[in-house]
Amino acid sequence: MRLKLNAFFFPLLFLVPMAIFALFLSAYVVHETEQVIITQFGEIEGDPVTEPGLHFKLPFVQKVNRIEKRFLPWDGPANEMSTKKKDYLIVDTFARWRISDPKLYFTNLRDERSARSRLNDILGSETRNAVAKHEIIEIIRTTKDRVPARDENLIELNERNESVFTDLSFGREDVEAQIFETAAPKLKNLGIELLDIRFKRINYNETVRREIYGSMISERQEIAARYRFEGDGEAARIEGEKERELAVVASEAYRTVEEIRGKADANATAIYARAYNKTPKAAEFYAFLQTLETYKMVLDRQSSLILTTDSPLFNLFKSLQSEMFDLAEPATESASP
Repeated sequence: MRLKLNAFFFPLLFLVPMAIFALFLSAYVVHETEQVIITQFGEIEGDPVTEPGLHFKLPFVQKVNRIEKRFLPWDGPANEMSTKKKDYLIVDTFARWRISDPKLYFTNLRDERSARSRLNDILGSETRNAVAKHEIIEIIRTTKDRVPARDENLIELNERNESVFTDLSFGREDVEAQIFETAAPKLKNLGIELLDIRFKRINYNETVRREIYGSMISERQEIAARYRFEGDGEAARIEGEKERELAVVASEAYRTVEEIRGKADANATAIYARAYNKTPKAAEFYAFLQTLETYKMVLDRQSSLILTTDSPLFNLFKSLQSEMFDLAEPATESASP
């Protein structure tokens, strides 16, 4: 009896662990953030497992291949690209994507590393093609409908310079949409759904940067020159007004001075007239003084004067000479003894 029991239990001791081990190898857990492809000898078996929970497979012959179900980021490398007018930009893009068809994805790409490599090729190529079809301002500007904030000082300059604020048929968002429309079908054939693609950063290369800075400097210099011209004109206007006002003030002052002087002379003349008209001799003396004043004003050391014998000045000189002789004779007589 004991031998029969031993013969029964010994196989169980071997088979139970083997069954537990086989059950352990056949069970697998699918998480909420992933989906599973079961392969057997490298070939896909059945449909993808997308429901989270505990699942089973054939041990040893079937393999679990886990694939992400979440949204995944793609950060492309920054590449130098040429625009429609051969201006070079350094464009850096990013995108979001997810695996929409696990079976097609696994058949074409197998893993995420290969998927990212294909994303680099497809998105990089479509971005380069889109940039090459548009001008630099269409790629830099956010949207074609946005009205840029303009410096009022540049409005007149912009009317003369057609390179500033040109009308746009495309904006940056339109270029991004164009990249999305051309790249999405190609990625769909690989089991990938492209959710979004955006320009992360756009930089000018050194040549374009120098040209733009030169244009900005030229615009600002033209504005500064216009300000200087307007300032010089305003300064000239103010200077002219100042000179005109000074001339008006000086003229008014001169007129006032002359009026005061005329009134003073008239008063003085009236006083002199009243004083010298009291007697005939006084009037004669006043007339003589006026004559002397006239001579004083018109004669100098280099003037030559011709006098007649009946001239008052000649009579004055003659009387002065007689008085000098009369004074000199007593002095001569006192010196002779």
